Amino acid sequence: MTPFGSELWLYDGPAVTGAAGFQFPTRMAVARLPNDGGLWVWSPVALTHDVRIAIDALGAVRHLIAPNSLHHTFLSEWAAAYPDARVHAAPGLTRQVAGTEIHSAMGDELDPDWAGAMEQVIVRGNRITTEVVFFHRESATVLVTDLVQQIPKGWYRGWRAVVARLDLMTAPVPSVPRKFRVATTDKVAARDAVKRILEWPAQRLVMAHGTPMQIGGQEALRHAFGWLVR
Repeated sequence: MTPFGSELWLYDGPAVTGAAGFQFPTRMAVARLPNDGGLWVWSPVALTHDVRIAIDALGAVRHLIAPNSLHHTFLSEWAAAYPDARVHAAPGLTRQVAGTEIHSAMGDELDPDWAGAMEQVIVRGNRITTEVVFFHRESATVLVTDLVQQIPKGWYRGWRAVVARLDLMTAPVPSVPRKFRVATTDKVAARDAVKRILEWPAQRLVMAHGTPMQIGGQEALRHAFGWLVR
């Protein structure tokens, strides 16, 4: 686990394969909640022996977060390993797809266990997925899963590298991939959500698919969403 601001840690997992054979880097974030010291695990990666040792050294896992309907690959193994943890899913992710019981479908209301420690906004209006974006107050960090990406240049080869470049997945700066822009059918709903995100006093930015930023997080988000919010 790599410390990333106060009471927040990051861990990079192995790549996963998606549609058309595209491989994606994986990253999870772990926050220690102030109320009981329990752990809040965002977008869990593969639960290896080393990961479990590192997690258990930080505290007790209380919450497992699937921030959109695409980030559930390892959710069931975490739920089995930590049966006392509650599983929270973004709108659209079902028990059948997740492979494990979902204790709560996240909405606009904050869970009492992380109210005060986190803020969250549901970005609706996209055909690909509905994503819950979080703001960790203690570290002034925004956590975004797929809506903003910056996969390292050179990650892909051949035709996949061309597609990734054209889609802005490997753009020089954090960007909303073009497929997500095209899939935004309700721009009013998406714009309202993004405006709330841009009001957060963000300093840091963590992307599931991109290099974490210790500074300039808010500016990066404003640039990424400039196509939607002028």
